[in-house]
Amino acid sequence: MLNKYKQWGGALALSLMVASAHTVASEGDAAKLNNELTPMGAVKAGSGDIPAWSGGLTAAPAGHEKGSKPTNPFPNDKPKFVITAENYQQYAGQLSDGQKAMFEKYPETFRMPVYETRRTAAYPQYIYDATKQNATQTKLVAGGNGLENYVQGAPFPMPESGLEAIWNHIVRYRGGSVRRVVGQATPQANGDYTIVRFQDEFTFRNKLSDFDPTQDQNVLFYFKQDVLSPARLAGNVLLVHETLDQVKEPRKAWVYNAGQRRVRRAPQVAYDGPGTASDGMRTADNFDMFNGAPDRYDWKLIGKQEMYIPYNSYKLKSGDLSYDDIVKAGHINQDLTRYELHRVWKVEATLQDGKRHIYAKRVFYIDEDTWQASVIDHYDGRGELWRVAEAHSLMYYDYLVPWYALEVLYDLNSGRYLALGLDNEEDNTYEFGFERSQRDYTPAALRRSGRR
Repeated sequence: MLNKYKQWGGALALSLMVASAHTVASEGDAAKLNNELTPMGAVKAGSGDIPAWSGGLTAAPAGHEKGSKPTNPFPNDKPKFVITAENYQQYAGQLSDGQKAMFEKYPETFRMPVYETRRTAAYPQYIYDATKQNATQTKLVAGGNGLENYVQGAPFPMPESGLEAIWNHIVRYRGGSVRRVVGQATPQANGDYTIVRFQDEFTFRNKLSDFDPTQDQNVLFYFKQDVLSPARLAGNVLLVHETLDQVKEPRKAWVYNAGQRRVRRAPQVAYDGPGTASDGMRTADNFDMFNGAPDRYDWKLIGKQEMYIPYNSYKLKSGDLSYDDIVKAGHINQDLTRYELHRVWKVEATLQDGKRHIYAKRVFYIDEDTWQASVIDHYDGRGELWRVAEAHSLMYYDYLVPWYALEVLYDLNSGRYLALGLDNEEDNTYEFGFERSQRDYTPAALRRSGRR
């Protein structure tokens, strides 16, 4: 299954599974970054249909206006072939079990158009510099539930364990600060849906205009989510202080309830607590594919493999589309998707004895170029495949930020799914680099914003 990376990845996993802490890289190993490895730790060289990384996509296509919806830089690309229920077995070694299950469940409609692989991932130079600094100094705290001596960027560009790989996803660069208005749909099995619109704000503490390092020392970033519609939910607001070590200091969360006009603590915004307005279709830690404390699972680094994952998904961000064009019964409109062959890290998370979560096992496939989780298979307590998550990623070349165009989470049992990140019908797109102060992310500020 892991083709030519299996032997190397398996040896790595076996030799390091019992390691209790990360040993920082030597200066010699760190020197591999931006040489045989990319500045983020991926293999720079190409192999077969995967080209060498040559710096990524750092310039906008002709005619694009900065700050507008992303223009497709590859408008003339056509699918090389399409994987369907009839031929997916030919590509089984490059598919997750969840993807295979989607072909079985929706044999007439689920399809994966496969395009030329384009390694578009790129980050600002200061993220590359910080990642190299992390390589020689960042360590896991005791138990692996936080980071020591972390700057920004990827803490472990050359991971030695599954936990280190997942931390690369959790804390990856997303522009420092961003504001967006996006929609979430949870269609019924027949395709009927209602859009829930959110305005999200996300700010790392080092991007605050007035951050006081003596306060919130364990806070990694601040997140605020306002529900804009439908009317029955509008006015509710969620505020999160995301802590770096969530076992030492659990995530701080508050909600403003517009009907009650009051702010209260929200300890349920963690682990398998229900996702906001998700109709039971996702957990709190399904947001951003996976977020929060990793302490309830044992993490195993399986190794690397080549895999077909959603990539350069500019079609799904087009302002020429309506939500009806994308949201269909059973799954999104797969004709609008783009899959490419990329190298991914495979990480297996197994629920620890005595710990509780509705997912007993998760299998992650993390893109080597961005450290973004691209596909996650979720298993229930009986060990049966339950939900399949795919992140349709793209490169925000205006700001050198790889992120998601759309997150989807398919429930194989109910025939329903959740799609988060829809903004085709919104006038604006993501606003990176906006300024906020520490005062904007207090419970008092939450109360004020909810009353407006």
